Amino acid sequence: MIRPGRIDVHQHFLPPGYARWLESGGIAQVGGRAIPDWDADKAIGLMDQFSISTGILSLSAPGVYLGDGTDARTMATQVNEAAAECVWDRPDRFGFFATVPLPDVDGALEAAAHAFDSLNADGVCLLANYQGIYLGEPVFDPLMAELDRRHAVVLVHPAELPGPAVPSIPPFATDFLLDTSRAAFNLVRHEVPRRYPNITFILAHAGGFVPYASHRVAVGVTAETGRDPFEVLEDLQGFYFDTALSSSPAALPTLLAFAKPGHVLFGTDWPFAPDIAVAYFTGQLDSYDDLDSDARVAINHGNVQALFPRLIDQE
Repeated sequence: MIRPGRIDVHQHFLPPGYARWLESGGIAQVGGRAIPDWDADKAIGLMDQFSISTGILSLSAPGVYLGDGTDARTMATQVNEAAAECVWDRPDRFGFFATVPLPDVDGALEAAAHAFDSLNADGVCLLANYQGIYLGEPVFDPLMAELDRRHAVVLVHPAELPGPAVPSIPPFATDFLLDTSRAAFNLVRHEVPRRYPNITFILAHAGGFVPYASHRVAVGVTAETGRDPFEVLEDLQGFYFDTALSSSPAALPTLLAFAKPGHVLFGTDWPFAPDIAVAYFTGQLDSYDDLDSDARVAINHGNVQALFPRLIDQE
């Protein structure tokens, strides 16, 4: 394997118990894609193929809160312990973002404490919305305060929109991008990045539509709040962004033009993004002519090492 390798901040896992639990609840797809098979050996094989030294594991949608949330706290514990076991077995290859059972805020606080204090989680993965309640809403402030206290890194991952899908348009193709964009809008609208400045938010898939529509989004926030639109733009640019499914010659220039220096991180979205998609988007990143060697190294691993100092040793 080539070293130093990439660090993948957007790599999913599906431990067997969780996959069976989804199946028992009648869930066979996420975002219009069939739930893929996963195991640690397959993950390492994929990582070796694309020179990824470390994958930071996270649960994708739908998370662990289904129906009335009866099993959500238990499943969050099981998922986080399964992720921690992967890291304990191969600390050179894996990290993990903890899962929390929002919209159960008390349960989320308990899960975060267990994940950080007992399992050494690298951060937390939050879905953009939970049963139609978007990140940024004041009901989630107790969790934000705790994550701020811990200087936590938070991956914001899309979920299905709180409304019916459009037939023949798979949610992963467009709805997921809108969901992340809505969460970014709402976080900034409620000034979460300013009120909780110690949280580092990573927006999945290059922030959805945020870089492309950032000035329009800023005008929208200003219309809702009366804030200075340039202050709003500064907040939007303060997010971090991963490249999962987003390093095409159409999306990457927009992202690089918008994001602050050091705020673009490598991601794959594997295994929901199949190997062929990982190959395509990683190849596009590698062949993008306007990245010099320093910028390429920064995206591949340098920028994320500033967020997770323990990964510096993985070189």
